[in-house]
Amino acid sequence: MILRQLAIFVLAFTLYFSALPAQAATKYAPPLSFSNAQLPGRDFSGQTLPAAEFSNANLFQTNFANADLRGAVMSASVMNKANLHAADLTYAMLDQANLTDADLSDAVLVESILLRSTFQNTNIAGADFTDALLDGGQIRELCQVATGVNPQTGVSTRESLGCR
Repeated sequence: MILRQLAIFVLAFTLYFSALPAQAATKYAPPLSFSNAQLPGRDFSGQTLPAAEFSNANLFQTNFANADLRGAVMSASVMNKANLHAADLTYAMLDQANLTDADLSDAVLVESILLRSTFQNTNIAGADFTDALLDGGQIRELCQVATGVNPQTGVSTRESLGCR
């Protein structure tokens, strides 16, 4: 009788503690990683990708329209002609990214890091850069083309950049 109770206890103990890592994995799944990936032309539009990693990735003509990219890491990525229309890039890292000819219209870039990124011919109409980290040259360049009000936050692009 005692051996049977002990066996049941050991079995229950084993099953309980072996299930904990599986529960933790579903509850706290690691972020998706596309670092160093070749993703030209891929469609991530409307997807929820919080804290996804896209650093050093080829994101040429990639579609992130209306995507949730809060906390995403896109450092040093090639994002020429990428569609980031109305994407939420709050707290994202886009430092050293090439955003030439990209569409950032109506994007939310609140508290994102954009240092040393390239913005040639980038559409920023309605983008919200509130508290984003940009260097002085970037701000001057963006202020020359800044227009519109972000439909999500209600903040004007010029105001968010601190344009004079």
